[in-house]
Amino acid sequence: MNDPTPSSGPLIEGPHDPEHDPTASYALEPARTAALTSRVLSTTGETVEVRSPLNGAPLAHIPQSSDADVEEAFRRARRAQETWARTPIDRRSAILMRLHDLVLDRQDEIIDLIVWESGKARKHAFDEPLHIALTARYYARTAHDHLDTQRKLGVVPGLTRVELNRIPKGVVGIISPWNYPFTMALCDGLPALLAGNAVVAKPDAQTMLSALLAAELLEQAGFPKDLWQVVAGPGSKVGTSIIGRADYVCFTGSTATGKIVAKGCADRLIGCSLELGGKNPLLVLRDADLEKAAEGAVRASFSNAGQLCVSMERMFVADQVYDRFVERFVARTQAMTLGATLDWGNDMGSLISQDQLDTVVAHVDDAVAKGARVLTGGRARPDLGPFFYEPTILEGVTPDMTCFGHETFGPVIALYRFHDETDAVARANEGDYGLNASIYSQDGARARAIAREIKCGTVNINEAFGATFASIDSPMGGMRESGMGRRQGSEGILRYTESQSVATQRLVRFAPMLGMSDQTYAKVMTANLRLMKKLGRA
Repeated sequence: MNDPTPSSGPLIEGPHDPEHDPTASYALEPARTAALTSRVLSTTGETVEVRSPLNGAPLAHIPQSSDADVEEAFRRARRAQETWARTPIDRRSAILMRLHDLVLDRQDEIIDLIVWESGKARKHAFDEPLHIALTARYYARTAHDHLDTQRKLGVVPGLTRVELNRIPKGVVGIISPWNYPFTMALCDGLPALLAGNAVVAKPDAQTMLSALLAAELLEQAGFPKDLWQVVAGPGSKVGTSIIGRADYVCFTGSTATGKIVAKGCADRLIGCSLELGGKNPLLVLRDADLEKAAEGAVRASFSNAGQLCVSMERMFVADQVYDRFVERFVARTQAMTLGATLDWGNDMGSLISQDQLDTVVAHVDDAVAKGARVLTGGRARPDLGPFFYEPTILEGVTPDMTCFGHETFGPVIALYRFHDETDAVARANEGDYGLNASIYSQDGARARAIAREIKCGTVNINEAFGATFASIDSPMGGMRESGMGRRQGSEGILRYTESQSVATQRLVRFAPMLGMSDQTYAKVMTANLRLMKKLGRA
């Protein structure tokens, strides 16, 4: 999608026949994209062209940042953060609520840009402003719960007063992905700002405009201009520069890159949160409502063309209902509408790039060559757009096939039978990932008991992924090689703070008093410890 070689400047004239060639002229108003790209801190004079996966039309030229630009971004952010950290929590919360309203008021503009940049169906693009509105409102309403100074138990009742303060880390580096370019650019940064930090963000090169629109909305909501800095460039260059300067790093992306980020943070003894890959399982139990399960399986497998960290790639279905479920699932999948438009009505859009399409094709072709059966799909659709691929259901996938254990990150799901639920859980836990899972059953208590056995950070019952992801009060993240740390909930904001304990001691000191010997002091303290136990004190 992107030309990896920087050009020397913006495109002045496109090809000569835009009426018949969608790649001949800009899809977006150049003045508008120029206003957005001006937010990138860049002094290199270099740009990289981005094109829409819908039809190959050019969207913009993105300025590229140097190491010196990243250094300047941190300098500005640190200066702004010093003032921001002293801003009352109620004022920070009020700005978040204004952002909530702005995002809802301008959702059509946001969704249009997301579709142009990512190629996803409009209904999947709507999930992004929805998630940001939920996130902004949640943290604005719960700010004091997370950030106010808390009283803790002192060692001597009545004489030791202990308070726990939450101190902002400073400047947070956020490296966000292309698959949800608006929400991933903002959702991790909003609690960072609320906690009193500044942010230096590096969005993915393929979807910079959505992230830049997010930055524009932050400023319009009332956040100080320099508090949120945006830089652009290759992760190996600009991402490394961020890791070398940030006080905390939040990364969403592949497991391989996440390990590099973790090592860089470890070298500097700074914290990080990583939301990484997954090979997510869906279990359809013998008592599942098959219509609901089939409907949910379509969303679980094919939302955003499967380019969703929490989407399903493995489905385990009970023998007792397998044939009836598969009939329904295949029928619903075949009824899906695909399209390269900005309009409502499409069930699935495009993959993001040729690289992503190549991965999907390679995984499916490898599986078929080794004996897997395609129940539906299995074809690229260049007639719709350059990177379209049909929603695909595979049966008979075996461990020697690439798609068995490797993340496809596309519209491909493999079906497996199971007879014993213990065996299904064991198979769901196979591999190194542990991000998201889904269970369909009409026995909620049994499904919740099974969920506790599944090694995933989130488990949805009778839903694909929306129940956990949209419930902002609950943490979201992965186990094992699917990541570390959590977004959302209290963990999602406290990760951006340092805990500071302040203890005030009155009357007595922690040393012998009134001529008491060390030995007598030890006996008195021992007696006090025994008394506190009898009184039930922690």
